Amino acid sequence: MKFLRNPEIKKCLFLQLLVCFIFAGIGFYFDTICGVIILFASLIFILIFIIFTRKRYRKVESLSQQLDAMLHSNSSGDFSDYMEGELAILQNELAKLTRRLAEQNQALENDKKYLADAMADISHQLRSPLTSIRLLLTLLKEPALSDEKRRESLRELSMLIDRMDWLIETLLKLSSMDAGTITFHQTETSAKELLSTAAAPLLIPLELRDIQYHETIEPKDFSFSTDLRWTAEALGNILKNCMEHTPSGGRIDVMVTDNPIYVSIVIEDNGSGFLPEDIPHLFERFYKGKNATGQSIGIGLSLSRMIVSKENGTLKAENRKEGGARFILKFYKK
Repeated sequence: MKFLRNPEIKKCLFLQLLVCFIFAGIGFYFDTICGVIILFASLIFILIFIIFTRKRYRKVESLSQQLDAMLHSNSSGDFSDYMEGELAILQNELAKLTRRLAEQNQALENDKKYLADAMADISHQLRSPLTSIRLLLTLLKEPALSDEKRRESLRELSMLIDRMDWLIETLLKLSSMDAGTITFHQTETSAKELLSTAAAPLLIPLELRDIQYHETIEPKDFSFSTDLRWTAEALGNILKNCMEHTPSGGRIDVMVTDNPIYVSIVIEDNGSGFLPEDIPHLFERFYKGKNATGQSIGIGLSLSRMIVSKENGTLKAENRKEGGARFILKFYKK
């Protein structure tokens, strides 16, 4: 019997036998029949103890085998038949543990798949401009290339390098967000300063595209707690998306309002808007809608949502009834 190898059970049996013989001896001292009854009853109790201990030991051994199988295979284990005392408590805790392990394992599998897909997307996004750069460099080596064509190729080469620089920088920011290595520094920031910081890099492109840009702040020039740099990054990506989907002569409006619960920032354009099937996926990484421009990569809006969520906010997108897109940001006050 394997359970007899257990030193605790050996000690318990030894003590029971010792007590049995002591009381049986006392019984025999007074009366032979009394001693026989005490000895017989004690041995029966010891036998019952052995039977139940063996049964429990087998259950514990079965439990151990199930745990071993779970650790070395994909089986989930079944603890439904452990319905007594300490084993029931142990079963409940093991059920929680196995469920947690299964969830973590599934999360790891999802992370591996996500990482593989992300690496494939990143590779594709970098390969396209690199291929174009190689072709342009080959073209620039041609001695018979005209000066006008050479200048045009250099401009295109500069645009491709800028695009790659933005892509790599944004991917690094996303990776830092995923790793949790970025710290947000909340400070009292003027709403006007926030909008100015976000729109500054786009003012010249907006003018070149003949797109009007308007800001409305109510109450005028109020302040709220936010990280100026990262919030401006999120707004800038949204404004850039609006600019890319607004035709020449169009308009982009930004409205900032304050109330006791949250600060609201609404960004609207009168461009093409979103297709209904694209709206649920707009903030997914590397997702490009059917109306996306050729320069679209699909990570700007994803980064914006990550930033907003880190700052206790929400970001959603919808179509305007009048036509065009609307982004609604809400930063909730603590």
